Amino acid sequence: MQSVLAFAHMFNAATHYQIDYPDLSLILALVRGGTLARAAALLRVDVSTVFRAVRRLEAALGQTLFEKNRAGYLPTSLASNLAQQAERAEQALEAARIGVEQGGEVISGTVRLTCTDSVLQGLLLPALAQFMPGYPALTLELSTSNDFANLSRRDADIALRLTKTPPEHLVGRCLGTVNYQVCASAGFARQHDGHELADLPWIAPDDFLPDHPSVVWRREHLPGVRPSYRCNSMLSVTELVRAGLGVAALPDFLLGDGLQPLGPALAGRDTALWLLTRPDCRALRSVVTLFDELGRHVRLP
Repeated sequence: MQSVLAFAHMFNAATHYQIDYPDLSLILALVRGGTLARAAALLRVDVSTVFRAVRRLEAALGQTLFEKNRAGYLPTSLASNLAQQAERAEQALEAARIGVEQGGEVISGTVRLTCTDSVLQGLLLPALAQFMPGYPALTLELSTSNDFANLSRRDADIALRLTKTPPEHLVGRCLGTVNYQVCASAGFARQHDGHELADLPWIAPDDFLPDHPSVVWRREHLPGVRPSYRCNSMLSVTELVRAGLGVAALPDFLLGDGLQPLGPALAGRDTALWLLTRPDCRALRSVVTLFDELGRHVRLP
């Protein structure tokens, strides 16, 4: 009988307590901090205040929010879900403050964008620097990947991809053509002037990109070459070339800063840069805004 009464009390507390913004702020601070001390610092209160507040909130909800271990406080699934809601509330509040300050409508929310590390470095960052300061309430989550699947799995909202054949289930626009050229550092080019390409040390992507245009071209035109260095990203390939360790076929948007083409663009091995999103994302103002800004500011050579 006692256990039934206890359950009834817990259920009554959980169903009648109205969680408010300070509760969400408390949960978010402890999720972010992981310990009472760091959560207290984030909230600008003392540790005992955080400890008592968490105990009171758990009692009011009738559910455990955090599990204590040696590392600190681990959130339960309920606390993790509430922390996500707290972040959205935090962003909405910040957007409202900015709207009051600017006296107009504010684009807010979180947009997830994926691209390769080379596109991030060579094309995306210069574009973001031009327009993102004008959207202080917009949060951008960046991930680097060569896979289209992260859009299909809804892990991202927008993608910048190098391809001639974007998936048909995605929508977007072609931003232009990307060409590849065999390049070396200026010092390496001087030192090896007159040498045949096949006699030079080559730097190439490893098996993560077996059909990369540079790989296909090298196999066709220099079948006897075995790369001296193999990297798991085109940005790493570029940095090894810049360091003077050898030559590589690089996209034209990564040239510059001491890199020197050793010949014309690789014939028949150009590709395209596509700006892509999922059809369902076109209803999200934050995604549409970022998509349009990228379309205007991402510039190919």
